[in-house]
Amino acid sequence: MIYREQTAASTAQHLLQINAIKLNLENPFTWASGWKSPIYCDNRLALSYPEVREYLARELAKAVEELYPGEVTIAGVATGAIGIGMLVAQQLRAPFVYVRPEPKKHGRKNQIEGHVPENQSIVVIEDLISTGKSSLNAVKAIEEQGHQILGMLALFSYGFKVAEDNFSEAGIALHTLSDYEHLLQFAQAENAITPDQKTTLSAWREDPAHWTP
Repeated sequence: MIYREQTAASTAQHLLQINAIKLNLENPFTWASGWKSPIYCDNRLALSYPEVREYLARELAKAVEELYPGEVTIAGVATGAIGIGMLVAQQLRAPFVYVRPEPKKHGRKNQIEGHVPENQSIVVIEDLISTGKSSLNAVKAIEEQGHQILGMLALFSYGFKVAEDNFSEAGIALHTLSDYEHLLQFAQAENAITPDQKTTLSAWREDPAHWTP
């Protein structure tokens, strides 16, 4: 669910301008899953642009304050959301932790790095939602430590139905600053894509596993 309509286009604009979101219909990208994709998102690039990262952190912090008022701990999902999550926590003057994909193999074997104060709930920050599996793996790790998850906020979502189903099944509320639909609307309005290209991009989102260029 989009947190606020007026931020969706602006967020898409920022991410496109710094090439954090790349569109290429002629030579599609190959994801780790093997899917062919006309879009690739690397929102970590935003950390290299002060104005962009400040905007994103500020909007995420506003969302946390509005949706989850009161004292919270911010958790960033490693590795993509560690940087932006820490910036959000700094904006809120809130404690910060981050969650690894799996426990360390040595030392204290932590999966959650940092300290969560007693009786304090957690808001999880993500940079990107695709199927939601890795994001919800972080949620599971937090819950297994006995902490309460209030919800998750992300910069961008592809809007796959499988992600919607996964979050619904897990009972986790998800809000994003922008998503695939708003990205396409903005890109077409700016003449970055043609109407035919928008149709192709929309078709990919409906069935990414079987899409061919």
